Amino acid sequence: MEDKKFDLNSVIGFLLIGLILFWMVYMNQDEAEEGNLNEATKTEQVAPEEADSLTSNEAVASQPTSQDAQVSDSIASILAQQKLGSFALSEMLAKEQDQDYTYIENEFLKLKVSHYGGQIVDAKLKQHENYLGEPIYIAKEGNSEFNIELKTRDGRTLQTKDLYFVPELKQEGDNQVLTMRLKADQDKYLEYRYLIKPNDHMLDFGMRSQGLSSILSGDTEALLTWQIKSLRHAKSISYENQHAEIIFQYDGGKDDYTNQRELTEETGDKVDWVAYRQHFFSAILLTDSPFKNGKFISENLVQDKQVDTVFTKKYTSEIALQLKGGEFAEQMNLYYGPTDIKILSTYERDLDKVVPLGWGIFGWINKYMLIPFFGFLLSFIPSYGLAIIVMTITVRILLSPVTYKSYLSQAKMKVLRPEIAQINEKHKDNAMKKQQETMKLYSKTGVSPLSGCIPALLQIPIFYALFRFFPSAFDLRQKGFLWADDLSSYDVIFEWDAYIPLISWAYGNHVSLFPILASIAIFGYMQMTTGQNMQQMQQPGMPNMKVIMYIMPFGMLIFFNNYASGLSLYYFISNLITIGIMLVIKNVIIKEDKILQKIEENKKKPKKKKGKFARKMQEIMEQAEEQKKLREKDPKKK
Repeated sequence: MEDKKFDLNSVIGFLLIGLILFWMVYMNQDEAEEGNLNEATKTEQVAPEEADSLTSNEAVASQPTSQDAQVSDSIASILAQQKLGSFALSEMLAKEQDQDYTYIENEFLKLKVSHYGGQIVDAKLKQHENYLGEPIYIAKEGNSEFNIELKTRDGRTLQTKDLYFVPELKQEGDNQVLTMRLKADQDKYLEYRYLIKPNDHMLDFGMRSQGLSSILSGDTEALLTWQIKSLRHAKSISYENQHAEIIFQYDGGKDDYTNQRELTEETGDKVDWVAYRQHFFSAILLTDSPFKNGKFISENLVQDKQVDTVFTKKYTSEIALQLKGGEFAEQMNLYYGPTDIKILSTYERDLDKVVPLGWGIFGWINKYMLIPFFGFLLSFIPSYGLAIIVMTITVRILLSPVTYKSYLSQAKMKVLRPEIAQINEKHKDNAMKKQQETMKLYSKTGVSPLSGCIPALLQIPIFYALFRFFPSAFDLRQKGFLWADDLSSYDVIFEWDAYIPLISWAYGNHVSLFPILASIAIFGYMQMTTGQNMQQMQQPGMPNMKVIMYIMPFGMLIFFNNYASGLSLYYFISNLITIGIMLVIKNVIIKEDKILQKIEENKKKPKKKKGKFARKMQEIMEQAEEQKKLREKDPKKK
């Protein structure tokens, strides 16, 4: 029925336009004939001295008449009515304007708002630059879109991005207020209201309508689509892309994110906010009353690092807006600014979740320990590189007791190595007996093989928290140290332009020095720890530890070549300090002859009563040994 109605309206419209054009031609012919008659009369009667004024009269007579203008306006009105229905006034008002944009700004932001769609098409950060020294744009015209789908009672589906909004800019105290109205009539409109405050990255953004309940279809929801193609801001587009994703909060405080696949879609109900993180910069849409639901789509635009060098991700949000009595009534906010936890935390809207600090205990360590401590160091240390070194030294000193426990266990195992070797040789054909005798030796001497593993496991939360800290530390961005000009990106000591297959894909087109130093330090550390117990740790069926000792530093060299140089600096200093601490422990604190003496004393002591778990394990092993003996006596017995 809607198609038939639309076709009938179109036919009527074209007939009206044809009648008007016929009437214009007819009227123009009559006017021309009358003008020619009057001209002939004037020619016969004009005096020579009046000849000069004739030219000016002819010029006036040749101009379009007001009647022609009215007819032209009528045609435009009919065409607009055919195209937009109740919102035809929008197109008529657009023709009266000579500008398509209005600008609002403060000390931090300069926003370009298009009159078509009433939407922010440019969001420029005035105090930040990209790796080329160019202004940072979180949104750019042609790459961003904010649209609401309007369904009307006459069967049309209109997109606000294509419709003209009437702007009104005024000052309210220190604040700039821009009102954008999409008019169906003088008292029927959809209104966006942007309020920008001094020294703030957050805007108030209101959306309301008046009188549209009689025009819209009567649906209780309208679809809002918000889309941004994220621009590249850093030297390493692949590294930046790894930390670019959509994060959203929903259902009373839960948060979720899109992963790093080529195309990812996530959904949530009762959505409080959605953030488009572009690594160190973000665009965030917030609402006072949760959106009913939302669908969030992230598309990876970097398929080839040699070709796709402008954009990282394409972000799209499809959000259901609830109409109240057939009208829009939304109080929202828009944030355009740094992904800096210090700034985001001031808004008390859980926006610190946008910063990727790690989950669980890792995020807790970063948020409440490492970030405050690093901020404290920066308050009196002028160099960011030196602040990283001081923080690394502090962390390693605090973890030195754990390092001591780990090395002490390794030293005890080293002293027991000859006896373990004898057990292995004696029971080389009986793995069960070998295990039993080894456990008895550990029990008799008071040595536990797990005592070296547990301290190492206790360090993992700190190490992983630091691994998440450096890529998210906004303070490091464009801060140099030694040969590195930006601690948030890779350092360069040599680079080339040619693309080398595999090498350029895995390693890049440059050589970074900090990852090389860190890899050498890690290799030295592994030589001191893994290397001295290599033979003991090498068991049948177990991975070759010597191979692993070489693979790990090499893997880090490749992996960290495109990572933040601040992270590589941390690993380099951390492993140097760890090596130093272990040398002190080995040569000053722990003496192998004293460890051996202590072990011999433990052997002479009466056996301690075994714990319940130890007794159970011994029983299981003894039963297994008995079953093995029975099978050896009677091979046919199962």
